[in-house]
Amino acid sequence: MDIFSIPEMTLLAVANDFFITNDIEYDPVHLFKDVSEAIGMVHLKGYMYKWIMQDLDKFILRKEETDAVLHRLVSQGKKLFLITNSPFSFVDKGMTHMVGKNWRDFFDVVIVQADKPHFFTDCIKPFRRLDNNGDLRWEKINRLDKGQIYKQGNLFDFLRLTGWRGSKVLYFGDHLYSDLADLMLRHGWRTAAIVPELEQETKIVSAHRYAVTLTWLQALTGLMERLQTHRDPASKKVFLEWQKEREELRVMTKNLFNPQFGSIFRTCHNPTYFSRRLSRFSDIYMASLSCLLN
Repeated sequence: MDIFSIPEMTLLAVANDFFITNDIEYDPVHLFKDVSEAIGMVHLKGYMYKWIMQDLDKFILRKEETDAVLHRLVSQGKKLFLITNSPFSFVDKGMTHMVGKNWRDFFDVVIVQADKPHFFTDCIKPFRRLDNNGDLRWEKINRLDKGQIYKQGNLFDFLRLTGWRGSKVLYFGDHLYSDLADLMLRHGWRTAAIVPELEQETKIVSAHRYAVTLTWLQALTGLMERLQTHRDPASKKVFLEWQKEREELRVMTKNLFNPQFGSIFRTCHNPTYFSRRLSRFSDIYMASLSCLLN
């Protein structure tokens, strides 16, 4: 799930609540448009990058697993590439913080300010190379060299210059639509979704309390189905009691994940829309890249 969606939805909810609480007339369309533009300006003007770089320890987790994953992939002969919408100054500082100053040695191609998802669908913007100072060079790009930093570009030129096509490519992303959908549907790439919420949900479903509750919930549902054939008053009374208990168990299991929304993967016994889209657009999914070390 795209982490940028969380503050955007929170801001929408807070603004919506403010208008309703203070009995202010408003058009939800205008509210959505203004909030979306405000979120966009935080990216475009670089405020977010500036705030994060001022306190990397607070905003960027530094784990040895990231370095270990990259080392393992490279040692197995895999070619790695990085495509990001962030500017190079931010990427360099963040990756140096997480992996070390030689982080570029892991990647065969590094592309910054790619303007995803348009990078995957448009074929207009050419690649530009950045020099060591982060300034744009003027020469035409006829190949993508390791150790160089490229800006913008498009997927069609990327495929032409690298020859990396089809199911031989595994692309990791944290947004189903901006990162993964077009690559799977149009270009046949293998895709891997990063879903941070999966770590917490896995802990919950692995807990003894959840297992016991779910087992009894399923057993209770089976008992209710059998009891439906009995129409006498005593059976109807028991059925209503079981029905009430089942509803309480459903609320309890939902609250174990999130009191407002429940699990991101299931709603009662049905898969959520997110879960169905995840299965549609990703070949594999995991909580973080470190899962590749398992």
